[in-house]
Amino acid sequence: MLVDMQGGQNLFWLLGAAVLLGLIGHHVIPKVLLWSTKQTESILGKSFVKHCYGPLHWIIILLIVRLLLKMPVLQIESPDFINHLLSLLLIGLVSWLSIKTTYVLEDYVLHRFVVDTKDNLRARKIHTQLRVLKRIVIAVVGIIAMGTMLMTFERVRQLGATILASAGIIGIVVGMAAQKTIGTFIAGLQIAFTQPIRVDDVVIVENEWGRIEEITLTYVVVKIWDLRRLMVPITYFIERPFQNWTRVTADILGTVFIYVDYTVPVEEIRKALQQILQESELWDKKVCVLQVTNTTERTVELRALVSAADASTAWALRCEVREKIIEFVQRNYPHALPKLRAELNQLKQ
Repeated sequence: MLVDMQGGQNLFWLLGAAVLLGLIGHHVIPKVLLWSTKQTESILGKSFVKHCYGPLHWIIILLIVRLLLKMPVLQIESPDFINHLLSLLLIGLVSWLSIKTTYVLEDYVLHRFVVDTKDNLRARKIHTQLRVLKRIVIAVVGIIAMGTMLMTFERVRQLGATILASAGIIGIVVGMAAQKTIGTFIAGLQIAFTQPIRVDDVVIVENEWGRIEEITLTYVVVKIWDLRRLMVPITYFIERPFQNWTRVTADILGTVFIYVDYTVPVEEIRKALQQILQESELWDKKVCVLQVTNTTERTVELRALVSAADASTAWALRCEVREKIIEFVQRNYPHALPKLRAELNQLKQ
């Protein structure tokens, strides 16, 4: 009895000392590590301290406690439920550390591949793959951790053996019930590796113009031009056609239609278009074309074809060209504006 009381006291003081040392180390060691990473300007070091120090810190404390509990010198006989609890905590902490490691990788990739540049195709490709794979890793680690924790219980292990005996039938039933879920998961993997869309791609979905804001395992968030969000199932981009304006490059052609009278001097309008584009900062100096694309009984249709670095710039350039061509015609050739002609014949008496 005396030995049990002594062991209980030792266990109490041991846990108290471990928690105290852990709290002291939790406030001191991160500051030392952050100071050392600032000296080397290491992105991985800073990210590791930010994300992984917490779980790693408690894993070390837990391992020390378990090691001390097994030392015969201390004569500590810990109850079974304490050992079981420590095992569950260790599984949870290791899973937590594994998940936080993905955040370190994400910080490194975000630092190395920046999307806030003009030519960011490769960066957006890597960001898309990383975001999808990160969610997959978190889901898989969580499932494995939960299953490992449950298997530490004796009754659950017996139940698991019974389930495994009929795994074939259960697998068929679950597969049929979860067919759509599995299809969505596979579609997410296809998006990650084949990449018909990437983060920040400009797309036309359901007749809405927007940018890909977020890609998850089950849905895609499209940020529409007026700041609305369109939530689209990820299988949509595998099963249905859509427009991707930045699939290969971001540059794009824009059209401007002007309707004028038959008396318009087309060559002068063409020269005016060239002058407008030369003075514009939005034009990428690649395409400048003015053509007569249609005629009706009343007007002539002029189409200006211009190029820009991306869709947003092309839209602004089109508006600028349209406005300045109209102003040019009004100022220099007002007779060439669309008009309705009528012929009046004097009636003979």
